[in-house]
Amino acid sequence: MAAALKPSYPLYLANVAQTPNQDLVVTDKFTGEPATRVAQADAATIDAGIAAAVEAAEPMARMAAYERQNVLAHCVTRFTERFDELAYALCIEAGKPIRDSRGEVGRLIDTFRIAAEESVRMTGEVQPLDISPRAKGYQGMWKRVPIGPCSFVSPFNFPLNLAAHKIAPALAVGCPFVMKPASRTPLGAIIIGEVLAETDLPKGAFSILPAHREGADLFTTDPRLKLLSFTGSPDVGWDLKARAGKKKVVLELGGNAAVIVDEDIKGADLDDAVERIIFGAFYQSGQSCIGVQRIIIHEKIYDELRDRLVARTRTLIAGDPRNEDTFIGPMIDVKEASRLDNWIQAAMASGATLLCGGKREGAMLEATLLEAVGRDAKLYTEEAFGPVAILSKFSDFGAALDEVNDSKFGLQAGVFTRDLFKMFEAWDRLDVGGVVIGDVPSYRVDNMPYGGVKDSGLGREGVRFAMEDMTEIRNLVIRRRN
Repeated sequence: MAAALKPSYPLYLANVAQTPNQDLVVTDKFTGEPATRVAQADAATIDAGIAAAVEAAEPMARMAAYERQNVLAHCVTRFTERFDELAYALCIEAGKPIRDSRGEVGRLIDTFRIAAEESVRMTGEVQPLDISPRAKGYQGMWKRVPIGPCSFVSPFNFPLNLAAHKIAPALAVGCPFVMKPASRTPLGAIIIGEVLAETDLPKGAFSILPAHREGADLFTTDPRLKLLSFTGSPDVGWDLKARAGKKKVVLELGGNAAVIVDEDIKGADLDDAVERIIFGAFYQSGQSCIGVQRIIIHEKIYDELRDRLVARTRTLIAGDPRNEDTFIGPMIDVKEASRLDNWIQAAMASGATLLCGGKREGAMLEATLLEAVGRDAKLYTEEAFGPVAILSKFSDFGAALDEVNDSKFGLQAGVFTRDLFKMFEAWDRLDVGGVVIGDVPSYRVDNMPYGGVKDSGLGREGVRFAMEDMTEIRNLVIRRRN
């Protein structure tokens, strides 16, 4: 693999690379060894970034649509040119298998390309107001205007694409921003900053400021910021919302996603379901908020599908994420792997059956399937966020929908069925942000509305929908006397 990391990386304050220190050590998540060092922002630096964003709000709002589009198009070109470098950095800092890393770089490019297209489509509406005699002669119009300086906090599991889903819409509408990338995986956001620094964005348009959570309160509490967009764990997200003050808050928080496989899935359809469920449960070591955690199978096909899932899971290659054949890489750190290992052991102690996997070595946890997991077990009620899925059976489709809804989360759900009426029943009844038919809940295209209900969050990402959150509607009323 030709790409390599630099010895150190800066932070970006008001569009400018700065290296006040090299305090943040980024580790190779497979070896556990230091891979590079990154400049870390303190409270004064974060305050300066917010102040710069406030100063940039007006010049950003004045940018013409084609100017915003040119910035985004430049990013698409440069990310394409730096594709291998971005993929390698992601593989090292996140421990993500190289094939998955390349896929995420592709999605980064897609997201900026979509934003470039949408940046010239910020339309409004002419609205008739003469709905009664008192409004005769009045005409209304409205348009969208940038909300102002935004704060973005992105997670470790998709450090490129989930940063892109905040940055690209902000640029598309003309909002300056400060971003805190995850301290364990900051490189992707910093490389995005390198590319943005090549453009003619107004001074202060962006700051990318790696910081530890303990010193980053200003991203949440500072009243100069008009929107906070956070992706991460539910406990942290809801706490940030409680402390965010008057600013708008968008949360994408995760879940324990379920997939239903109905009795009419047979033959080639069953072959396909096996492959998609394996992908959904175990890609990037299960560290996805829409990863398949609960597999709910009709009793008529349960034994066959269970056995095939177990057999396929045992073929997955685990190891160094740099290797082309690796499917299961390390979890983000030993602490997270140990937590999930403890959940597996607790479920088994309460009567669950281990079907395959279940062994851990450091941050490496085997791809694991269990059945007969109690509904009070953490593997059922909480977000596993690792390479573990649990199987259960059903006889009545309505009961299967109830089982999906038996969760405090509601991000996405998948349903394998060929029955049109069951498809619409699932869409009507499942209390989630998205229903995916004929596939796993892990499927996402970057222009679709994406987000959850219940403890899974507030608001929607997907470029056009994030743009709506990052703008306000400004109304115009015209009175004509003649």
